Amino acid sequence: MEVGQTWTDTPLQKDEKRQASGPGAVMAQLRGRGAPANMTFFRRPFALVGTIGALCLLVVVSVRFMAAGPGIISTLWITSGVAVVTWFKGGRGLTYGVAFAALVSMALMAGELILGNPPHRAIIFVGLNLLEIMLAVALLRYVFPKLDVHTVKGNVKLFVTCMAACLPSALICGAFLNHGAIDGYFGGVRMWWLGHGVGMLMVLATGLSLGGIFDGAQTSRSYRIRQLAEMVFMLAVLVVASLMVFYFSYLALGFAILPLLLLMAVRLRVLGTAIGLLVVSVIAIKGTMAGTGPYHTMQVPAALGMAQMLILFGYSPVLVVAALLDERDALAERARAGRQKAEIASAAKSRLLANVAHEIKSPVGGIIGIAEMWAAGHLGEVTPAQKDMAQMMVRTGRQIENLAHDLLDVSQAESGAVRIEMRPTDVAGVLHDASKTVSMMPEAAGLKLDILVVEPGLKVMADSQRLAQIIVNLGSNAVKYGRTGGFVRFTATRREDGQIRLAVEDGGPGLTAEKQVQLFEPFNRLGLERTSIEGHGIGLALSKRLAELQNGQMGVVSVQGQGASFWVELAEAY
Repeated sequence: MEVGQTWTDTPLQKDEKRQASGPGAVMAQLRGRGAPANMTFFRRPFALVGTIGALCLLVVVSVRFMAAGPGIISTLWITSGVAVVTWFKGGRGLTYGVAFAALVSMALMAGELILGNPPHRAIIFVGLNLLEIMLAVALLRYVFPKLDVHTVKGNVKLFVTCMAACLPSALICGAFLNHGAIDGYFGGVRMWWLGHGVGMLMVLATGLSLGGIFDGAQTSRSYRIRQLAEMVFMLAVLVVASLMVFYFSYLALGFAILPLLLLMAVRLRVLGTAIGLLVVSVIAIKGTMAGTGPYHTMQVPAALGMAQMLILFGYSPVLVVAALLDERDALAERARAGRQKAEIASAAKSRLLANVAHEIKSPVGGIIGIAEMWAAGHLGEVTPAQKDMAQMMVRTGRQIENLAHDLLDVSQAESGAVRIEMRPTDVAGVLHDASKTVSMMPEAAGLKLDILVVEPGLKVMADSQRLAQIIVNLGSNAVKYGRTGGFVRFTATRREDGQIRLAVEDGGPGLTAEKQVQLFEPFNRLGLERTSIEGHGIGLALSKRLAELQNGQMGVVSVQGQGASFWVELAEAY
């Protein structure tokens, strides 16, 4: 298009635009194609009809079969709980809220009129029920927005939500209708509050926990079928037990239901427990209204109040037990995942160390060879200064070569690839060989090296080569870091638990408690990196791992200013 040229639509394009902005586009949005988030409620008309029918039916059933007195106050009301779950999980937005509130009002009104309530009384009941529904949704969305029924804290929040949402309606009910239960205004308040609160608690616990017990992403299909079969079986047992306690018995056996609910909490967690509580509550209320069960000697209003209190404070806390078990499972799963990630990272680190060590060894060996030939004059005449430089190269190369060997040992020890041959090993022989090796170190000059074996003939089950490596490492550290004490002592003693302790002691500066905590961390030299003492900080970590591979343990006893004693304990060989 050239500058200054105006754009005009073709007739076909104009027709498409008319269709896009006409009634067809609106219907397409209502059917779900590009509908705004707050209009998704209208996408499934059958769900609307089903919701209206379910709420209406629940009103009729709850009042017809679970009402106290002259048929006004239901002793177990689950209708509000169903409405709250549907509203809370359905969607958000002003349009959605208004539409759903209108839908709930229609369903509740239909149920009240079917029951034969006069219009003014039906309107009051609908208003009170709508009030507690809206309060519950508001609390869940704005006060407890991250409520998780699989945690103890989440269950406490759920309990507060249900009881707080139902209290205003209970208080208003008597004032507007001038009618409570048989035992007066406060009896009616109690009946409404507990009946609506308990019903909402169980329905919300069930609805908000759906999907946890039969999580397809975590379990196989056969396992989920077994879980479902177990739930059906346990519910059947619970139904039979509840009927026996609340219908066919006049004894105070309400406590007998608690072990079954606890078993459901252990096996089925929050979802199964909530369903079980709902089943028990229905049977308990109906049995009490029929004059049977633990409270048959009381007047019906008092008996119903006791039954509601038993459900709320005797049975409902089992939900907390189920949530506690869910929390434990979640923590165990996080720990397992963390351990798995750590193992993968450790394996990767071990492979990296092994590869680095292999890559270092070959070129360093060549450098050492060339430097030795240079120092010996095989490459031509060498001046004294050149000879010193060549010898320095050899020493540096040897340090790097030793580091490569240690890296290989560390990687093999962490990956479990170290070959350990356990056999009876003479303790005195290992200590003498280690002492002789350490005495040849330049740093050992002027130090007194002692060997002290309290009991002759001691033997341990160990790999003699790896045990000697551990003792030499400890002796080398004692010579380098504890030489100011003037001695290094190799000892062996029998412990009270039958273990044999081999120790290397020095009279050096010792270690603070903070440094002892960091002592066996690889590459941690405890701030000695800038000193003239050579080292790379992996000898102790390697020694500790080698001791563990020989079914032993390693540690240190030290007081600052009084030296240190590094020890390794192994099982005695008989």
